[in-house]
Amino acid sequence: MLCLCHKKLRKFRSGNLIVMANSVLITGGAGYIGGHVARLLGQRGEALIILDDLSTGHLDNVRHGQLVVGDAGNAALLEDLLTRHGIDTVLHFAARTSVPESVGRPLDYYDTNTCMMHTLLEACTKAGVRQFMFSSTAAVYALPALHRPATEQSPTEPNNPYGRSKLMAEWMLRDLSAVTPMRHAILRYFNVAGSAPGAGIGPRGPQAGQLIKVACEAALGRRPFVEVYGTDYDTPDGTGIRDYIHVEDLAAAHVLALDYLRAGGASVTLNCGYGTGRSVREVLAAVGSASGRQIATVNQPRRPGDLPLMIADPARLRDLLHWTPRYADLNLIVRSALEWERTLTPIASDLAQQAG
Repeated sequence: MLCLCHKKLRKFRSGNLIVMANSVLITGGAGYIGGHVARLLGQRGEALIILDDLSTGHLDNVRHGQLVVGDAGNAALLEDLLTRHGIDTVLHFAARTSVPESVGRPLDYYDTNTCMMHTLLEACTKAGVRQFMFSSTAAVYALPALHRPATEQSPTEPNNPYGRSKLMAEWMLRDLSAVTPMRHAILRYFNVAGSAPGAGIGPRGPQAGQLIKVACEAALGRRPFVEVYGTDYDTPDGTGIRDYIHVEDLAAAHVLALDYLRAGGASVTLNCGYGTGRSVREVLAAVGSASGRQIATVNQPRRPGDLPLMIADPARLRDLLHWTPRYADLNLIVRSALEWERTLTPIASDLAQQAG
């Protein structure tokens, strides 16, 4: 049963400007990244409606606002929520996010990441939503562009269904914004990791396969080894290089982008990374150093859809939104990830699945 409240207006300060805002809808707000963003918005008094089907999200990640358990692709539910709560801002995190899985199950990704976006945008148009923030990915970039730090103007030609499903969603959002009053911010994530210290929110469950999380599990004895997919890339140590960004810095970028849109800023696309690449072996060494335990590895062939290198050029994010990251250091990211992992109680079935 849905417990719907009356429209509320909340007042918050953006610089020297006092802004009145309606309720905010966050799809996927019980997830890892959505939960961190909802936490920051809730702490400053935003009226939040969290829509999540809890397929990968968790109740424990919801610290603020009202949780509605449901499908972000359900048109009737969306129209009801948007209208009843007077929502004028939507942050869309609900998605499938695994590159290797998308190669084997492409239609699932087009269904969730692309078709759901169409349904959501249609409902937002009917309800008069003014600001829309979209959780996108660096996987939209073309392979040649990734031989150097990618700017927002770098060519987009994804080499996997995950990236293509997200790029198609970006196109829909841009086309709609061009003919309606809606303005948007597209945030292209690089590799998100870590956890806000003491927040009690983080990646969990066997479906959470981020390298730093997996390495922390191995460091704590919850898996016997870490599989290294690809050791023959054209990189200094043969393993893939990624730009790791702490989830709290990413969440702060969302808050700044929301304030920018509310202040009348034009629609924008922004890279979210630090501009520094670290290889798989460098990450494993950092986790080993932080935990005091050497991480056992098993070398595997490259996975379909994986890229040798992905590094952001975050200049636009820094300059336009005055974004100043607090955790731009691999060791800080790793320590926060270890701290989070130590709070979890492993489930026997999860361990069996990971070991298998």
